[in-house]
Amino acid sequence: MTNNNFKLAASLGLLALFALAACSKDISQRSLPDFEPSSLEQNGGNWKPILLSSPLDITIPAPEATGSSAYQDELEEIEALQQNLSASDKKAIAKWKNSGIIKWNETARKLVAIYNIPPEANPDGTYPAPNAQNPGAYPKFPFANPPYASRAYAYLQVAMYDAMVTTWHYKFTHNRMAPAANSPSIQSLEPLQDGLPSYPSEDAVVADVAYLLLKVMFPNDTVFLKKESDEQKRAKLVSGLASPSDIAAGESIAAQVVAKVLARYRTDGMGQSGGNPTVWKELEDAAVARGITMPWKSLELPVRPGMLPLFGNVKQFLITTAQRDSLRPPPPPAIGSAEFKTALAEVKKMSEVKSGEVWRIAQLWGDGASTYTPPGHWNEIACEAIVKNNFSELRTARTLALMNMAIFDAGISCWDAKTYYWYPRPSQVDPSIKTIGLPNFPSYTSGHSTFSAAAATVLGYIFPDNAASYRAMSLEAAESRIYGGIHYRFDSEAGTACGDAIGSFAVKKGQADGSN
Repeated sequence: MTNNNFKLAASLGLLALFALAACSKDISQRSLPDFEPSSLEQNGGNWKPILLSSPLDITIPAPEATGSSAYQDELEEIEALQQNLSASDKKAIAKWKNSGIIKWNETARKLVAIYNIPPEANPDGTYPAPNAQNPGAYPKFPFANPPYASRAYAYLQVAMYDAMVTTWHYKFTHNRMAPAANSPSIQSLEPLQDGLPSYPSEDAVVADVAYLLLKVMFPNDTVFLKKESDEQKRAKLVSGLASPSDIAAGESIAAQVVAKVLARYRTDGMGQSGGNPTVWKELEDAAVARGITMPWKSLELPVRPGMLPLFGNVKQFLITTAQRDSLRPPPPPAIGSAEFKTALAEVKKMSEVKSGEVWRIAQLWGDGASTYTPPGHWNEIACEAIVKNNFSELRTARTLALMNMAIFDAGISCWDAKTYYWYPRPSQVDPSIKTIGLPNFPSYTSGHSTFSAAAATVLGYIFPDNAASYRAMSLEAAESRIYGGIHYRFDSEAGTACGDAIGSFAVKKGQADGSN
């Protein structure tokens, strides 16, 4: 894409982004509108899962018949609960009456923002590292930087999707409806989707998938996460949407799916992504041998080790290592070349603009420390589209899984390029350039651009009427890094190209999963 076309396409997203800018990024204050799913997705149990070979990998017992004494006892229990609803029950019903998947996605974003804080230096100039074995010690585990966040979102949403496909399989295998549909003595205290079986409870599945995964990712918050999970399940029980056995079956599915997901999570190579001083020097020397005459250096004082330089070796969902290597962008311009000087001069010029549209865009897409990161930004965008289109929990799970796999894989490919080229930031070459923050890792390619292009490609496939808007948003996110003094234009263009390619793999996966 030419520079002029890149700028023109980016400008198309301004109006859409202005609406987003008006929304608070403090997601604890956000409120999505009520909605009811527009489809039962009766064939959803036939959709192809991601990590499971089929829903039959997961087993649950057949439910009791509605006329059995055991099930009638469950109905009587719910009836008694409804006759003595507490204020906290009523509040929980209102809180959880919409998509549980979206609410847990918001919770994950909150946790990322809380833990997205770089550790302070020790008195001797070294930096402490979070320790998963002692998560409460300083610095608290995890440091939820963009790579960590992209991985957390991806595994959470992949688990949700495989669990929902399994849930839909068993729902329409057994066809046992909700307690409120089976007893005139039980009220439906929130909207009841006609024709959607309640065994197993999708809310119980969602609640326990989220709890079991997020407590591993954010172990300091286990008590809070368990409380949220229990609250969601109780809300469905007292509202008449799920019986105790519906909930128990959902818990069983969640436990089995999460066990399979964690087996991959714990062996995907993330634990080795930090490297060590010897490895860091080897990476720098290899880049110099490839022709990089001014390798990247941390500009923090004291000097901080680069963020997860081996993240590019983490196992991807959508592509192989060979495909990652084939998508690696060509070398960036030589330091001091005419192309480089032109790009550096543009960064310098744009970074001096501290007002107007340029400044707004730079701030809007900053997504730095103490935020939910660029991947979280796109999760918010996706959740708004899901609500607008009245997606079922199953289709919600699919949307977020496809997008977050693309974002995660795009981040891995981006970090592979960063490590391979070890290219300096604009402000390293010209210290007079003032930045909006300064990420502590090499410049080429742009992470924001790569994450955003991958997300926009997937969302454009799922919501084709808005594809042009998502594309413009992604290009504006890429442009913002130039405005913020953080990236050269060629960083953003190469990142966008890579993100587009990774996103296309997710689209192909979606086209083959049977959901259409």
